[in-house]
Amino acid sequence: MTATEMTTTPARLGRLSTGLAGLTGWRRLLAAAGFGGLATLALPPADAVPLLLIAFPGLLWLLDGARTKRQAFAVGWFFGFGHHLLGLYWISAALFTDIERFWWALPLSAAGLPILLAMFTGFATLLAWTLKGRGVGRIFLFAASWALFEWLRGHVFTGFPWNLIGYGWTGVLPVLQGVSLIGIYGLSLLTVLVASLPASLADAAVPRRRAWGILAAGLALFAALGAWGGLRLAGASDATVSDVRLRLVQPAIDQRLKWAAGERVRNVQQQMELSVAPATDSAPAEPVTHVIWAETAVPLFLDQDARLRQALGSVTPPGGLLITGVPRMEAGPEGEPLYYNSLAAVDGSGAVTGRFDKFHLVPFGEYMPLRRWLPVGAIAGNGAEFSAGPGPVSLDLQGLPPVSPLICYEVIFPGAVLPASHDGATRPRWMLNLTNDAWYGNTAGPYQHFAIARTRAVEEGMPLVRVANTGISGVVDSHGRITAMLPLGYRGVVDAALPEALPTPTLYGRVGDGAFGLLLLTCFAMGLRARHRS
Repeated sequence: MTATEMTTTPARLGRLSTGLAGLTGWRRLLAAAGFGGLATLALPPADAVPLLLIAFPGLLWLLDGARTKRQAFAVGWFFGFGHHLLGLYWISAALFTDIERFWWALPLSAAGLPILLAMFTGFATLLAWTLKGRGVGRIFLFAASWALFEWLRGHVFTGFPWNLIGYGWTGVLPVLQGVSLIGIYGLSLLTVLVASLPASLADAAVPRRRAWGILAAGLALFAALGAWGGLRLAGASDATVSDVRLRLVQPAIDQRLKWAAGERVRNVQQQMELSVAPATDSAPAEPVTHVIWAETAVPLFLDQDARLRQALGSVTPPGGLLITGVPRMEAGPEGEPLYYNSLAAVDGSGAVTGRFDKFHLVPFGEYMPLRRWLPVGAIAGNGAEFSAGPGPVSLDLQGLPPVSPLICYEVIFPGAVLPASHDGATRPRWMLNLTNDAWYGNTAGPYQHFAIARTRAVEEGMPLVRVANTGISGVVDSHGRITAMLPLGYRGVVDAALPEALPTPTLYGRVGDGAFGLLLLTCFAMGLRARHRS
């Protein structure tokens, strides 16, 4: 950049920042929602991360015009509303599988969830405004406030850590390696911090050379992170678990047919046929040892049907297993039926040799948290509600290393995908995510879900196998590299080896969000120190 450009750019940005700060009323709120929607395009499947260099400075300049706490909160709330309205539109697609029953929930899913999630963004801008940062210090305070409330969004009321800003880097694998150190929340913090730095170019309190220098340092930080990540990837091993060959079955069954009374047996038969079909890859390969189906791929009560178990056993590889998602029912303490969203491992004799019950249920989808006011059943359970199983577990299955099973959106929770207490002998060596994204059709949802799951593999240094009814299914190694994949909407199978886990846990795997917490405190401290200096 020439000296002239370095001089004129701050002047132009100064006029832009003044104009945005001067907006009032609905114009300010509409601009905030627009910047929030722009930030969504930085996330999968668009992955346009550079747009954050526009969205976050724009939010800061709008925040500069706030004169009261209410205005500061409103700016952030409308930014968050626009962000989540565009980023989570696909959730409403689930209701159209039975719109006659769930029409009433359409406004709640389309606008209600963004309304609630935007509260976290509103409180983030309110905190940043209240701390009254100066110069570059206000950017540190803003980024720290954002990251704090992003972390809270992932934990409060069972949590919903979807579309965290750091997921924008899932398309840039070298940078994504950073989550092995600081987790996705830490990567979000650094991303918001650097993306907000252009706002300092328009700040009269920051000398021009210093503003350019800080921006260059921020960009250099990510360049260095990417370089380190590139070296990490260059040294990554391609080792796989010996004597294990997985077949991922993706039947692409329409959600409206999945539970239809006349289609359930036919759906199981289709998956059985895929399980024994010849491999599509013409190259010679080792025989399949384990077949894996998606979440509730068997829409019948397996424990109560011996003939069904024997039928599944007939397509199980010799000496191996068929692993599938199933609904499960058992009697409660008073004889009442309890339903579980489960995983079952079936051997060649038809015996169930392993079982796992989903522990992190989807509010409104699998249980109704507001049943007192909403006298209707959960959406995914056809009116019935599911019960929660025990937390993350390490499951020992025949012919496989210990595995941490995760059903559907259990995989989205950072630091909560492995058993809390594990040692070198019992620590899982891979993660298995069964899901059914057929609810959401050909929308952004399945792409976002796959990207989130992929990030867990990098955080934990552990391969992840994902099998989805309609996709995206695939195998991801411990560095986030995709070694096998079936695209969205494709009907078929893919055979793949199981990658080895890293020999030792990553830093994030050892300390969890501790590194993020330290980084968060550092940013708050730097921002407050700059405020007192000015």
